[in-house]
Amino acid sequence: MGHPAPPRNATKRTVRRRLVAVFLGGVLLAATACSAAGQDPQQASESGSPGSGELNVFAAASLNGVLTNLAAAFEDDHPGVTVRLNFAGSSDLATQILSGAPADVFASANPENMDTVTASGLAAGEPVTFATNELQIVVPDRNPHGITSLADLADQQIKTVICAPQVPCGAATQKVSREAGVEIPAVSEESSVTDVLGKVVSGEADAGLVYVTDVKNAQGQVEGIDFAEAGAAVNDYPIARLAESANPDAAEAFVALVTGPEGRKALADYGFGTP
Repeated sequence: MGHPAPPRNATKRTVRRRLVAVFLGGVLLAATACSAAGQDPQQASESGSPGSGELNVFAAASLNGVLTNLAAAFEDDHPGVTVRLNFAGSSDLATQILSGAPADVFASANPENMDTVTASGLAAGEPVTFATNELQIVVPDRNPHGITSLADLADQQIKTVICAPQVPCGAATQKVSREAGVEIPAVSEESSVTDVLGKVVSGEADAGLVYVTDVKNAQGQVEGIDFAEAGAAVNDYPIARLAESANPDAAEAFVALVTGPEGRKALADYGFGTP
């Protein structure tokens, strides 16, 4: 014997409830999809999600130690991102960026090379100055030539190496030399500050002009000598996300790390000054 058919009104109510449930489920799915697809890079950065993939950071050679450590910390915090660091003289890096090199972040050792990039419309927003640095005379451990001032580097018997003028440390060297009224008969001009340091460490040179931070990072191998004219050429370090970054969310997050509390502490530990 079959079951009696449900009342007609009950059947209509059941159908209506099912249709409403299906409609609401579709709305929820559509809203979720739109939210995920429509989130712009700025919103993603503000939500703390830097995405994944590679992040290419072009940075001044003098930032090697501190940015290597900060990049490792960044990768620990964001396992989906691999940071690729390209260290060189700031002028070389600016030329690479202008030539179309795939860079996401640029950290320069002076504003002039950053200005070259921003003037070409390749920086996203205003660069942020995040550190300062100044020159020191670097000599081999125990200072065998007894160098005490910038004037001592005018002696042709002392093999001195400096940075080339187009590199930030070279431009700073020119400024302090003019301030002191000293002409330095350099035996070579290098394309980065780390090359100058390397020649002193290896014994190829008796002295050089590098940043305070370079001397600090090579403790035990060299000595640093302060000189009065150093304050005439304090370098400001700007950083910016690049407009054509392939990974803008990660780039914004990395800039935030460098310019934030963790970055400032790391920079201070490496001897950089506060802007």
